[in-house]
Amino acid sequence: MDFLKILRSFEEFLFEAASWLIFYPVTMWRIIRRPLATLDYSDREQTDPEERRYDDALSPPLMLLATIVLTNAVSLAAHVPPPQGASHIMHALASSQQNLVLFRSLMFSLIPLIAAVALLHRQGRKVSRESLRGPFYAQCYLAAPCAVFVSIGAILVQRPETFGVLGPLIMAGGALWFLAIQTEWFRKKLNLGRLQAAGIAVWAMVRALIYLIAILIPVALL
Repeated sequence: MDFLKILRSFEEFLFEAASWLIFYPVTMWRIIRRPLATLDYSDREQTDPEERRYDDALSPPLMLLATIVLTNAVSLAAHVPPPQGASHIMHALASSQQNLVLFRSLMFSLIPLIAAVALLHRQGRKVSRESLRGPFYAQCYLAAPCAVFVSIGAILVQRPETFGVLGPLIMAGGALWFLAIQTEWFRKKLNLGRLQAAGIAVWAMVRALIYLIAILIPVALL
């Protein structure tokens, strides 16, 4: 009986893992091609029964995690070394791919978290796990391509003699794309003008960067 349960669990895992080969590129293409429609899709899926949510796509947090895993694999294949003078914590993170993926996933999830909280505050809604889940999930979709831009740009920055300013340009382009979509998201959700929505989007990103810096400083020094 236990063997059959283990076999069924392995069968389900194998199916889910194999389905990523289809649903990951499909989901990424949706986000890039129609980002706002994909965010709306995430909101609609929150009202479905749990077992039927995101049946034709990867769920947003899983999409972000899969993106971090893939970009981390690219970084590993490119033999990107740790920064010179890296701290003991940085070396410990770099020496374990599991720890590095987890750390980077937490870092990139700060951006969706801050944006979701900003939306709830503007809507006058109480911040709770239930109210936060919908906007956070939608923002995870938006964070996935952003993670690609930042990660690939960071890899190229480590090779300035070969790629010059291409790395910073990719990261800047990704940030501008993210802010543009974020602005439209806030404008639509809050029924605001584009300028005011852009201000909220920029301030949300600045707050996320402040939190990131606050976390990274002790990590870089210890």
